[in-house]
Amino acid sequence: MKHIKTKTNSQLAAHYAMMRRIRTFEERVGELFVRGESAGSMLHLSIGEEAAAVGVGSAMRDGDTFTTHHRGHGVFLARGADPRLMMAEIAGKESGYCSGKGGSMHIADMKLGHLGANAIVGGGIPTVVGAGLAARHKKSDAVSVAFFGDGATGQGILYESMNMTALWQLPVLFVCINNQYGMGTRIDNATAVPDIHKRAAPFGLKGASVDGTDVESVTAIAGEMLTDARAGKPGLLVVDCYRFFGHARMDKSPYRDDAEEVEGRLRDPVVKARQTLISRGEISGGSLDEMDQQIAAEMDATIDFAANSREPQLDSIFEDVYDPKTPPPESVRGRLSRILRQTR
Repeated sequence: MKHIKTKTNSQLAAHYAMMRRIRTFEERVGELFVRGESAGSMLHLSIGEEAAAVGVGSAMRDGDTFTTHHRGHGVFLARGADPRLMMAEIAGKESGYCSGKGGSMHIADMKLGHLGANAIVGGGIPTVVGAGLAARHKKSDAVSVAFFGDGATGQGILYESMNMTALWQLPVLFVCINNQYGMGTRIDNATAVPDIHKRAAPFGLKGASVDGTDVESVTAIAGEMLTDARAGKPGLLVVDCYRFFGHARMDKSPYRDDAEEVEGRLRDPVVKARQTLISRGEISGGSLDEMDQQIAAEMDATIDFAANSREPQLDSIFEDVYDPKTPPPESVRGRLSRILRQTR
């Protein structure tokens, strides 16, 4: 995770800085979308879920791998991603992490252990089973972490993955970021038992839930469960939080009333960390304001970087799609030209 200089050695101050970076990045991504400069028609913001990303991300080690769902910008940032390359990727630019081919919902970077975001609900979960098996065969102490939303708890692939992980005692941690809504359906309208962490026990996994507004609590329990996973004791961690905005950027949340949203947004992990830092006397409000301004400037620059980056060239369309040793397929235009020449 990127180290951010603060005027204190407090771990909470560093967590606050990263959560503020995630919050501000997501706000700038929303601006990019409104300006019509993001690639694709869907954008899913993780505002309100910052403590989940930072708490678990900070407890992970270099060499650990992970997958995310479609709402995974914050997790990737917490694991050290460059926000400029992320913004460029979301804008579909050549300088992005995946040269503009992955976009918001399919971004990946092997160097940082990001095995890929996935737009299919639960689609990335089984990947960590394979990564965990590979880590064990290599006799490494790496753990693979699957980040997913509460909507994925209705997918059979989650339970198949949990079962195989427990059966083989793989170094894997399943992290459900429960923001209370799978698209427009509340968790208590989707399942008769909304205590998701209780689903771990029947598979022989350790299950735990934690307040997703408290980044220190998330960090502590994630650290314990990651240590267990490295020892062949995988688990399921549920981080309870609240999705501040709609499922996607254009979703106005007509299925939630105003009172619920006001109450939900009071569960703000960024504000809570700020208030805790000030009340403990670890850092002043003025210093936090200064930090916020520096982060805002950093994220403003990501917009400029994306806007000034080059669009992918047409002849690069098959790069990173086929094996590098395989000649790229002939283009439609080239094939038609060749056929026409032959008929003359």
